[in-house]
Amino acid sequence: MSITHLRIASRRSQLAMVQTNWVKAELEKAHPELKISVEAMATQGDKILDVALAKIGDKGLFTKELEAQMLVDRADIAVHSLKDLPTNLPEGLMLGCVSEREDPADALVVNAKNSDHTLESLPEGAVVGTSSLRRLAQLRHHYPHLIFKDVRGNVITRLEKLDSGDYDCLILAAAGLGRLGFADRIHQIIPGDISLHAVGQGALGIECVEGKPEVLKIIKVLEHTPTAQRCLAERSFLRELEGGCQVPIGVNTHFDGDQLVLTGMVASLDGKRLIRDQASGSSADPETIGISLANTLKGQGAGEILQEIFDTVRPEA
Repeated sequence: MSITHLRIASRRSQLAMVQTNWVKAELEKAHPELKISVEAMATQGDKILDVALAKIGDKGLFTKELEAQMLVDRADIAVHSLKDLPTNLPEGLMLGCVSEREDPADALVVNAKNSDHTLESLPEGAVVGTSSLRRLAQLRHHYPHLIFKDVRGNVITRLEKLDSGDYDCLILAAAGLGRLGFADRIHQIIPGDISLHAVGQGALGIECVEGKPEVLKIIKVLEHTPTAQRCLAERSFLRELEGGCQVPIGVNTHFDGDQLVLTGMVASLDGKRLIRDQASGSSADPETIGISLANTLKGQGAGEILQEIFDTVRPEA
């Protein structure tokens, strides 16, 4: 069975549309005979902007509406920032393709008055904006003298709040800033020994319906195997820890020859407890590496930390 029209579901945010249009353009280059259309929609996570994400749910806030479109055959694929895609997908759906990763690091963006400062030199009481518990916990661990304040909205909205003086600086994903044309706002790339990045950060994940090899064949032209191996290790680590988007779990992956090395971290919300370790193995079996590291951290107390966090930020019914 061949497809003549590929339907893409996407979030409506500016970053999501930039990413989806990139996927569309690349697929059109690879399959010039194929008609490709995009159906953009707002997800629950896009609509609720006045409550911290940790209080209203997990990663599914940004994906459920797109997944529903595929399950009722109104879309063939959905394009996600891979860091937003839950590690356990709805029955009938699968992660079909992972694109080449851009810089997965976190980045410091500053208000002009702090242009002479790096993260290390920010004065006591400086207000740092972040909506990520992962960033919050790690930065509290290293810089307890700073003040952390939740920030929501798209990247442009957050930058406007920064420039108007609501924050002294923001912590954002370097990849998202770059894709939106704001790479020049990156004041400092935060090193991994300070802030391990989110699972899948910097990569795009294309989700599709299981049992449709003709769709899988179309999208696989965008697969970047080294990125996929790294992200599969990271996702299995997160899955084994049963951690959603809004938990302080950070990772980093790199290759050492044919070995894939995964570093992982779990921290308490106050940053006072931070467990970090490393595992490596064959890049041909990345998920085993993630599971192994998760079990190592569980043996060091990660499970208790995560349970305390879940009890603290449990979404209200």
